[in-house]
Amino acid sequence: MSVSKLKVKAMLICDNVMTEQGSGKNSLLGVFENIDAKQFPVVHPTLCVYICFTEALGKYNFRLELVNTEDNQPVYPGSVITGVESSDIMMPHNLVFKINMILLQKPGKYEFRLFANEEICETSTINVRQI
Repeated sequence: MSVSKLKVKAMLICDNVMTEQGSGKNSLLGVFENIDAKQFPVVHPTLCVYICFTEALGKYNFRLELVNTEDNQPVYPGSVITGVESSDIMMPHNLVFKINMILLQKPGKYEFRLFANEEICETSTINVRQI
């Protein structure tokens, strides 16, 4: 089976993702685009990155990393989900990355980067602000 280039339909940052047993429906809790902190460095305790994609055919390994866009330096080296297979190009698929204890050194723009088989396929920006 050849591997097709998948299409990301949604990439959302939230507090948590709950998956309903039986139906497989996902409920995203607390979707956000900003992290506010009084002082830096700050540790963000936990978050999830929810991804929905289609047009996948073949076997995929996924990696998610977080970088500071100012200097392009990794803040979070990455979570990995391996061995995701799709035999139906029309079937939607969901991934959930749960990330704990992210150390943010300073305010600014940060970017989650999703890689599929080591090729970047989607990004999502988050603003880290001092209040």
